[in-house]
Parts: sequence; C-alpha cells; structure tokens
Amino acid sequence: MRVLVATDAWRPQVNGVVRSLEQMIAAAPGLGVTAQALTPEGFHQIGLPSYPDIRLALATRRALAARIADFAPDHIHIATEGPIGWLTRAVCLAQKRPFTTSYHTRFPQYIAARWPIPESWSYGLLRRFHGPAAAVMVSTATVEEELRQHGFGKLVRWGRGVDLGLFHPRPQSLLDLPRPIFLYVGRVAVEKNVDAFLSLKLPGSKVVVGDGPARADLERVFPEAHFLGLKEGEELAGIYASSDVFVFPSLTDTFGIVLLEAAASGLPVAAFPVQGPRDVFAGSAAAVLDEDLRSAAMQALRVSREACLELAARHSWAASAAQFYGHIRRVACEAGYFPREPKAPAANTLTAFASGRGGEGRGLPRRLPA
Repeated sequence: MRVLVATDAWRPQVNGVVRSLEQMIAAAPGLGVTAQALTPEGFHQIGLPSYPDIRLALATRRALAARIADFAPDHIHIATEGPIGWLTRAVCLAQKRPFTTSYHTRFPQYIAARWPIPESWSYGLLRRFHGPAAAVMVSTATVEEELRQHGFGKLVRWGRGVDLGLFHPRPQSLLDLPRPIFLYVGRVAVEKNVDAFLSLKLPGSKVVVGDGPARADLERVFPEAHFLGLKEGEELAGIYASSDVFVFPSLTDTFGIVLLEAAASGLPVAAFPVQGPRDVFAGSAAAVLDEDLRSAAMQALRVSREACLELAARHSWAASAAQFYGHIRRVACEAGYFPREPKAPAANTLTAFASGRGGEGRGLPRRLPA
C-alpha cells in the first residue's frame, strides 16, 4: 500500500507534529506500507507572519497535483491545515478521492493568543477543512469530545508514542547547575505560556530547551534562566535525564510528546490540569497537575521515577503506527482504492496477485500491498 502524507510541518521545524509524522513514515515498511511526505520542500516559501521560522509553501494546485500523480498513492492523509493541506484537500475533492486528516494543534486558541480573532471563526474554518475527510484523527478522548462539541464528525483516535531506546534514565548528568533543575522543552512562543514557568519562584535552576519567536524577549525578562537553544537526539535525551522536574506550562497542547519523553527519562512532570497532561497522565502517579504551577513543581520533586518509567512503557510508536495505518487501510478499502485482505486466500491466488495476473478485468483495485 502506498500512502502520501501531506504536511506543512516538516524539517527544519522541530515539534511534536514533525516527530509524529517522521515516526509514522519510519514505521511504514514494517506494516507493509510505502509512505512518503509531501512537504513545502521544493516550493517557493515565505515565513509565517509573527513566526518567520515556520515556512509556508507558495505552491499551485497544478504543481501539487503533479507531485501526487508522480507518487500514485493508494491513500492521502492530510496532516496540517496550512497551504499544503488546503491545496491537497482541493486536489482530493476535485478528483473525488477520499482522504483522512489529523488534528494536532488547537489553532483557535493559538490564534486568539496572537490576534483578536474569535475562536468561533477559527473553529468554523477548521470544520470546513476537516468536514470532507473520511476520518479525522485525534490524539485523546478530551480532544475528541471538544471537537464534537464544536460540530466535528467522523473522529477516530490516534495515540502517540515515545522512543524508549533514546529516552531513558542515564547515570551521568550533562547539566552542571544548582539543583533542583526545572526543565522546559518545546517551542518558545507565546501560545506555549513559557513565561508562566519562568516567572515561578523556584529554588535551584530553570532550563529552557528550544527556540522560537518569544525567546529573545524571555531571555531579556528572565536573565537568571538558562536558555540552551534547540537540542535533539542524544544531547536532548541527556538533558531530560539530567533534570529533576519537567515543567509543562502550556494550556493549549492537544497531547505533548515531550511529556512522554520526560517520563521515559524518569523525569516527573508538573503541569496545569488541562487537556494534554490530563489525558497523558490519567491514572498515573508520574505527574502533579495543579492550578498552582509552583506547587505542582515542588510536589513533583517527590514523585517516584519508577512511576514515570511505568507510564512511558505503555506508549510505543509501534502501537501508534498500527492505529494510524489501520484507519487509513479501512478508509482505502471502503473506497475501493485498496483491496480488503481475503480471509483464507488459496496459494495459487496469492501467486496470481504477486505476479500481477488474475486481477485485470475483474473489477479489482489496481494496486496491491507493497
């Protein structure tokens, strides 16, 4: 099966959307899928107003349709609501091709934090975008219920995971700072509410890993904090494992993969009791959720690291990918773009399929599993 993932979020951006999609594409061969990302790369681009590090593609529908035709997918998944997403949606509708979408970001809240635009207007635009999709993938029950209340339909669950081979406790600390060390990892932007963390009166040290349009202002206002910039791979994993508490001040994230990365590193989490943290840590003792973020951070110092590791062990990218491609296979099968697997195929039938014989002229879909 061939799956094309259309996304405006891609490298060099570093965020939860990019990590999730990279993991889905990496897991595809193990699930009998050939997956490829359709990204802004190769198109003329401009910076997003107020956030120039995010590049938006200046593409035409014809150019985008040509790229889709070159890959000849059995299914198209649209991951983001930017120019690539809207153009891909237009191509799918024009070709009467079914597609799935995913909802990663609470754009109504993000937009309201930057500009005086009512959330109802943003939700209306998002309903229009996702409305024609055969399925809309969401990360948690809370997000699903919120979108239902705003008139969204055809919602299905797609959970997230964590790389346990990379994120785990480590014996040696990378941070030579006064303890306890309170850590934030993520985009440094107004919608992430990072100033709520940096303004807390906490002992020890505050460390911020990440970059974004609010970084320069926050460095000026909070000179005592340690801004380490963007980190990835082993260095990022080592910073997690070297800290004492992970502070997650966001009020708008739909999930927060960094929460799982912290837990997998044996790092307790302090957060507000909002969707994202509330869903990730439901039934777990790995986090302290409190409207008083300082109180949550101080209490988290006493959280068992074993509880954090137990939570992380329940989330794998393999399970996430199985959900993702399971939804896609169902939609593709129902639409006739991909054949349902026969319950008990005879050996000679499989041979005919594999050699390309026996299906032509019998109304079978043109493409078979990769």
